[in-house]
Amino acid sequence: MTSRSADEQRLRDLALLRRVRDRIDREYAQPLDVEALARGVNMSAGHLSRQFRLAYGESPYSYLMTRRIERAMALLRRGDLSVTEVCFAVGCSSLGTFSTRFTELVGVPPSVYRRRAADVEAGMPSCVAKQVTRPIRNREAPATGPHLA
Repeated sequence: MTSRSADEQRLRDLALLRRVRDRIDREYAQPLDVEALARGVNMSAGHLSRQFRLAYGESPYSYLMTRRIERAMALLRRGDLSVTEVCFAVGCSSLGTFSTRFTELVGVPPSVYRRRAADVEAGMPSCVAKQVTRPIRNREAPATGPHLA
């Protein structure tokens, strides 16, 4: 394989990975797994996982769960749904897995987040609240370089 054809293949793979990421962003509440995502772009699950991690710094499953947790945070801030209802609304089928993952990403359990969110966001515009409350991957993505303040 020549350098040019390798570059062309890499660009094709990146376009397919972008399609996978966009599908996760759109269909986060649907039952998605790596095998189904891979079938959608005619890749093997292993190849998709490796290439996705290289391109985005995390696995497709981790990216999916982060999208679900972000949406769960927004629903919990509204305050009209229980934690269990939010869990199922964002596509999680296990309350335990949802709570564990939520706590890993956000730093507090969903029930605590729900209670605190009402106090913190009083009077804050929703566009600001979304940015301020975005989850930070505590133990997943390593720092890629110096942080500029």
